[in-house]
Amino acid sequence: MSQAATPAGSETAVAALPLLLRLPLFAIRLCMLVALVLLGLAIIICGYPLLPLKARNAIGVAWARALLRICGIRISRRGATPMAGAGLWVANHVSWLDIYVLNNFRQTVFIAKSELRRWPVLGWLIAGAGTVFIDRSQRHAVRQAAKVMQTRFARGEVLGLFPEGTTSSGQELLPFHASLLEPAVKSGVPVQAVALVFTHHGRRSDLAAYVGDETLLANLWRVLGATGLAIEAVFLEPIDTTDTGLTRHALSDRLHAGLARIVLAGQG
Repeated sequence: MSQAATPAGSETAVAALPLLLRLPLFAIRLCMLVALVLLGLAIIICGYPLLPLKARNAIGVAWARALLRICGIRISRRGATPMAGAGLWVANHVSWLDIYVLNNFRQTVFIAKSELRRWPVLGWLIAGAGTVFIDRSQRHAVRQAAKVMQTRFARGEVLGLFPEGTTSSGQELLPFHASLLEPAVKSGVPVQAVALVFTHHGRRSDLAAYVGDETLLANLWRVLGATGLAIEAVFLEPIDTTDTGLTRHALSDRLHAGLARIVLAGQG
């Protein structure tokens, strides 16, 4: 486990790097990130959704790893081996980086709010990657998303879910919404919790957290202008959902308790 300590604080942590060094680092990384996004769009336009699953997986993993390298983020893994075959990964939600951390290990289809689809450029990229969108303003949104999830499970894909429904500082764990766990229980696929632990120069930190009304550009300024950022993915043992006594609420409680042991470790 990475060292748990008092959060460095976003602005204070970034300020440790002088502006004269931070500005060129940010500019170089931003240019490389824009180029990578444009490459991703070109791949989607050239028929990415029509490729065989194995080819899509390889491209998705390579793209995610390239993005994390550009951002200067070191990724490590601890715990159980990431499951193969169809299944559901459930993680705490801290940043827009979370998606790419999980894709670093295996191409993952995410369930996301429909608002993301309307983001300029990035919305197209997210949609092209096969994201399952859910519009909570629609009465039957969860039911429709559940049908799509079961179809994806039948294809042997792994889906990613952030049941908190929003981001946090990374050093707390919000209550879970259990409704989108139901398709995994009905399909009988394993569910694996993944705790994401963010550090800055070896200390627990909220530097990369994308919370509240912060803009994406402001968050990029901190992340791309920083050094020493690392994210540890702690994979817990998969949960067998074929247990006849397991309900979505019982599953939610088990997942929340497992993630809390990691996320809240050392927080007093």
